[in-house]
Amino acid sequence: MSESKSPVVIVDDVCKEYRKNENVVPVLQNLTLEMNSGDYVSLMGPSGSGKSTLLNLIAGLDKPTSGSVIVCGQDLGKTSQSELSKWRSRHIGFVFQMYNLIPVLNAYENVELPLTLTPLNRKQRKQQVQTALEVVGLSDRMDHYPRQLSGGQEQRVSIARAIATDPTLIVADEPTGDLDAKSGSEILDLLGRLNEEFNKTIVMVTHDPGAAARAKRNLNLLDGRLVGDIVKSTEQTA
Repeated sequence: MSESKSPVVIVDDVCKEYRKNENVVPVLQNLTLEMNSGDYVSLMGPSGSGKSTLLNLIAGLDKPTSGSVIVCGQDLGKTSQSELSKWRSRHIGFVFQMYNLIPVLNAYENVELPLTLTPLNRKQRKQQVQTALEVVGLSDRMDHYPRQLSGGQEQRVSIARAIATDPTLIVADEPTGDLDAKSGSEILDLLGRLNEEFNKTIVMVTHDPGAAARAKRNLNLLDGRLVGDIVKSTEQTA
Protein backbone atom coordinates (compact mmCIF):
# COMPACT_ATOMS: atom_id res chain seq x y z
CA MET A 1 0.00 0.00 0.00
CA SER A 2 1.29 3.48 -0.85
CA GLU A 3 2.62 5.49 2.08
CA SER A 4 1.55 8.82 0.59
CA LYS A 5 -1.33 10.46 2.39
CA SER A 6 -3.21 13.17 0.56
CA PRO A 7 -6.51 14.75 1.60
CA VAL A 8 -9.48 13.12 -0.13
CA VAL A 9 -12.01 15.10 1.91
CA ILE A 10 -11.59 18.68 3.14
CA VAL A 11 -14.49 20.11 5.16
CA ASP A 12 -13.71 23.73 6.00
CA ASP A 13 -15.80 25.72 8.50
CA VAL A 14 -19.04 24.18 7.27
CA CYS A 15 -22.45 25.19 8.52
CA LYS A 16 -25.61 23.49 7.33
CA GLU A 17 -29.10 24.80 8.05
CA TYR A 18 -32.54 23.65 6.98
CA ARG A 19 -35.62 25.82 6.83
CA LYS A 20 -38.80 24.48 8.37
CA ASN A 21 -41.63 26.89 7.63
CA GLU A 22 -40.17 30.16 8.93
CA ASN A 23 -37.79 28.52 11.36
CA VAL A 24 -34.09 27.92 10.68
CA VAL A 25 -32.82 24.58 12.01
CA PRO A 26 -29.01 24.43 12.39
CA VAL A 27 -27.61 20.94 11.78
CA LEU A 28 -23.85 21.41 11.37
CA GLN A 29 -21.98 24.28 13.01
CA ASN A 30 -18.50 25.50 11.98
CA LEU A 31 -17.30 21.97 11.31
CA THR A 32 -13.77 21.45 9.99
CA LEU A 33 -12.03 18.16 9.25
CA GLU A 34 -9.87 16.33 6.73
CA MET A 35 -9.83 12.70 5.61
CA ASN A 36 -6.76 11.32 3.88
CA SER A 37 -6.35 8.72 1.19
CA GLY A 38 -6.61 5.28 2.80
CA ASP A 39 -8.50 6.51 5.87
CA TYR A 40 -11.23 4.31 7.34
CA VAL A 41 -13.41 6.69 9.36
CA SER A 42 -16.45 5.98 11.52
CA LEU A 43 -18.99 8.71 12.28
CA MET A 44 -20.85 8.30 15.57
CA GLY A 45 -23.20 10.43 17.63
CA PRO A 46 -26.79 10.50 18.87
CA SER A 47 -29.73 10.85 16.50
CA GLY A 48 -29.89 14.40 15.22
CA SER A 49 -26.19 15.07 15.76
CA GLY A 50 -25.55 15.66 12.05
CA LYS A 51 -23.93 12.35 11.02
CA SER A 52 -26.10 11.67 7.98
CA THR A 53 -26.02 15.33 6.95
CA LEU A 54 -22.22 15.30 6.98
CA LEU A 55 -22.21 12.04 5.01
CA ASN A 56 -24.56 13.56 2.42
CA LEU A 57 -22.34 16.63 2.07
CA ILE A 58 -19.23 14.49 1.56
CA ALA A 59 -21.07 12.35 -1.02
CA GLY A 60 -22.26 15.38 -2.96
CA LEU A 61 -25.93 14.68 -2.23
CA ASP A 62 -26.36 18.03 -0.47
CA LYS A 63 -24.55 21.37 -0.30
CA PRO A 64 -23.36 23.37 2.72
CA THR A 65 -25.11 26.57 3.76
CA SER A 66 -21.67 28.11 4.27
CA GLY A 67 -18.08 26.93 4.25
CA SER A 68 -16.65 24.51 1.71
CA VAL A 69 -16.62 20.76 1.08
CA ILE A 70 -13.84 19.67 -1.27
CA VAL A 71 -13.75 15.98 -2.17
CA CYS A 72 -11.25 14.49 -4.62
CA GLY A 73 -10.25 18.03 -5.52
CA GLN A 74 -13.80 19.13 -6.39
CA ASP A 75 -15.51 21.99 -4.55
CA LEU A 76 -18.95 20.41 -4.25
CA GLY A 77 -20.70 23.60 -3.15
CA LYS A 78 -19.75 25.26 -6.44
CA THR A 79 -20.63 22.32 -8.69
CA SER A 80 -23.84 22.12 -10.71
CA GLN A 81 -26.27 19.24 -10.10
CA SER A 82 -25.56 17.68 -13.51
CA GLU A 83 -21.81 17.81 -12.90
CA LEU A 84 -22.30 16.42 -9.38
CA SER A 85 -24.10 13.41 -10.84
CA LYS A 86 -21.17 12.69 -13.17
CA TRP A 87 -18.70 13.32 -10.36
CA ARG A 88 -20.47 10.87 -8.01
CA SER A 89 -20.46 8.14 -10.68
CA ARG A 90 -16.67 8.47 -10.93
CA HIS A 91 -15.67 8.95 -7.31
CA ILE A 92 -18.33 7.71 -4.84
CA GLY A 93 -19.47 4.19 -4.01
CA PHE A 94 -22.62 4.01 -1.85
CA VAL A 95 -23.49 1.28 0.68
CA PHE A 96 -26.88 1.63 2.36
CA GLN A 97 -28.44 0.00 5.43
CA MET A 98 -31.33 -1.47 3.40
CA TYR A 99 -29.15 -2.61 0.44
CA ASN A 100 -31.33 -0.77 -2.15
CA LEU A 101 -31.07 -3.60 -4.67
CA ILE A 102 -33.50 -3.74 -7.61
CA PRO A 103 -35.72 -6.81 -6.99
CA VAL A 104 -36.26 -7.63 -10.69
CA LEU A 105 -32.52 -7.61 -11.44
CA ASN A 106 -30.16 -10.45 -10.51
CA ALA A 107 -26.91 -9.86 -8.63
CA TYR A 108 -24.90 -9.38 -11.83
CA GLU A 109 -27.37 -6.84 -13.20
CA ASN A 110 -27.56 -4.94 -9.91
CA VAL A 111 -23.78 -4.60 -9.80
CA GLU A 112 -23.64 -3.61 -13.47
CA LEU A 113 -26.20 -0.83 -13.02
CA PRO A 114 -23.83 2.05 -12.09
CA LEU A 115 -21.45 0.99 -14.87
CA THR A 116 -24.14 1.68 -17.47
CA LEU A 117 -23.59 5.39 -16.71
CA THR A 118 -19.91 5.12 -17.71
CA PRO A 119 -18.29 4.96 -21.17
CA LEU A 120 -17.36 1.29 -20.66
CA ASN A 121 -18.51 -1.19 -23.31
CA ARG A 122 -20.31 -4.43 -22.45
CA LYS A 123 -17.11 -6.53 -22.32
CA GLN A 124 -15.42 -4.03 -20.00
CA ARG A 125 -18.51 -3.86 -17.77
CA LYS A 126 -18.62 -7.66 -17.57
CA GLN A 127 -15.00 -7.80 -16.43
CA GLN A 128 -15.56 -5.21 -13.70
CA VAL A 129 -18.79 -6.83 -12.48
CA GLN A 130 -17.14 -10.24 -12.27
CA THR A 131 -14.14 -8.77 -10.43
CA ALA A 132 -16.38 -6.95 -7.93
CA LEU A 133 -18.45 -10.07 -7.22
CA GLU A 134 -15.28 -12.11 -6.80
CA VAL A 135 -13.91 -9.59 -4.28
CA VAL A 136 -17.05 -9.91 -2.13
CA GLY A 137 -17.12 -13.71 -2.48
CA LEU A 138 -20.29 -14.03 -4.57
CA SER A 139 -19.03 -15.20 -7.97
CA ASP A 140 -21.33 -18.21 -7.64
CA ARG A 141 -24.42 -16.08 -6.92
CA MET A 142 -24.37 -13.66 -9.86
CA ASP A 143 -27.53 -15.17 -11.39
CA HIS A 144 -29.47 -15.03 -8.12
CA TYR A 145 -32.14 -12.41 -7.45
CA PRO A 146 -32.28 -10.46 -4.16
CA ARG A 147 -35.17 -12.64 -2.89
CA GLN A 148 -32.90 -15.70 -3.29
CA LEU A 149 -30.13 -14.21 -1.14
CA SER A 150 -29.66 -13.79 2.61
CA GLY A 151 -29.42 -10.32 4.10
CA GLY A 152 -25.66 -10.63 4.38
CA GLN A 153 -25.40 -11.72 0.74
CA GLU A 154 -27.61 -8.82 -0.35
CA GLN A 155 -25.30 -6.41 1.44
CA ARG A 156 -22.32 -8.05 -0.28
CA VAL A 157 -23.98 -7.42 -3.63
CA SER A 158 -24.55 -3.82 -2.53
CA ILE A 159 -20.83 -3.50 -1.73
CA ALA A 160 -19.91 -5.10 -5.06
CA ARG A 161 -22.10 -2.50 -6.77
CA ALA A 162 -20.34 0.24 -4.78
CA ILE A 163 -16.84 -0.87 -5.80
CA ALA A 164 -17.59 -1.87 -9.41
CA THR A 165 -16.75 1.62 -10.67
CA ASP A 166 -13.48 1.62 -8.66
CA PRO A 167 -14.52 4.71 -6.66
CA THR A 168 -12.11 6.91 -4.71
CA LEU A 169 -14.37 6.98 -1.65
CA ILE A 170 -16.83 4.45 -0.20
CA VAL A 171 -19.68 6.06 1.75
CA ALA A 172 -21.46 3.60 4.04
CA ASP A 173 -24.63 4.53 5.96
CA GLU A 174 -25.29 2.02 8.78
CA PRO A 175 -24.04 -0.90 6.61
CA THR A 176 -24.63 -3.48 9.37
CA GLY A 177 -27.79 -1.93 10.82
CA ASP A 178 -30.18 -4.49 9.30
CA LEU A 179 -27.99 -7.59 9.77
CA ASP A 180 -27.54 -10.20 12.48
CA ALA A 181 -24.26 -10.21 14.41
CA LYS A 182 -22.53 -12.85 12.26
CA SER A 183 -23.48 -11.26 8.92
CA GLY A 184 -22.62 -7.82 10.26
CA SER A 185 -19.17 -9.01 11.32
CA GLU A 186 -18.58 -10.49 7.86
CA ILE A 187 -19.53 -7.19 6.21
CA LEU A 188 -17.13 -5.32 8.50
CA ASP A 189 -14.41 -7.84 7.62
CA LEU A 190 -15.06 -7.09 3.95
CA LEU A 191 -14.93 -3.31 4.44
CA GLY A 192 -11.67 -3.73 6.35
CA ARG A 193 -10.24 -5.77 3.50
CA LEU A 194 -11.26 -3.14 0.94
CA ASN A 195 -9.45 -0.56 3.04
CA GLU A 196 -6.31 -2.60 3.70
CA GLU A 197 -5.83 -4.53 0.45
CA PHE A 198 -7.34 -2.10 -2.06
CA ASN A 199 -6.55 1.15 -0.19
CA LYS A 200 -10.16 2.32 -0.42
CA THR A 201 -10.99 5.39 1.64
CA ILE A 202 -14.12 4.65 3.68
CA VAL A 203 -16.40 6.86 5.75
CA MET A 204 -19.08 4.97 7.68
CA VAL A 205 -21.99 6.22 9.78
CA THR A 206 -22.82 3.77 12.56
CA HIS A 207 -24.56 3.57 15.92
CA ASP A 208 -22.66 0.38 16.76
CA PRO A 209 -19.51 0.84 18.88
CA GLY A 210 -18.33 -2.59 17.69
CA ALA A 211 -18.53 -1.47 14.07
CA ALA A 212 -16.81 1.82 14.89
CA ALA A 213 -14.00 -0.11 16.57
CA ARG A 214 -13.10 -1.64 13.19
CA ALA A 215 -12.31 1.79 11.72
CA LYS A 216 -8.88 3.42 11.92
CA ARG A 217 -10.36 6.72 13.02
CA ASN A 218 -13.44 7.53 15.10
CA LEU A 219 -15.26 10.86 14.75
CA ASN A 220 -17.96 11.82 17.24
CA LEU A 221 -20.57 14.48 16.56
CA LEU A 222 -22.82 16.21 19.06
CA ASP A 223 -25.30 18.96 18.15
CA GLY A 224 -23.62 19.50 14.80
CA ARG A 225 -20.13 19.89 16.19
CA LEU A 226 -17.10 17.62 16.18
CA VAL A 227 -16.48 16.64 19.81
CA GLY A 228 -14.10 13.73 19.34
CA ASP A 229 -11.52 12.64 16.74
CA ILE A 230 -9.52 9.55 17.67
CA VAL A 231 -6.90 8.17 15.28
CA LYS A 232 -5.93 4.66 16.27
CA SER A 233 -2.50 3.11 15.87
CA THR A 234 -1.92 0.23 13.47
CA GLU A 235 -1.72 -2.16 16.43
CA GLN A 236 -5.17 -1.13 17.65
CA THR A 237 -6.82 -1.82 14.28
CA ALA A 238 -4.88 -5.01 13.53
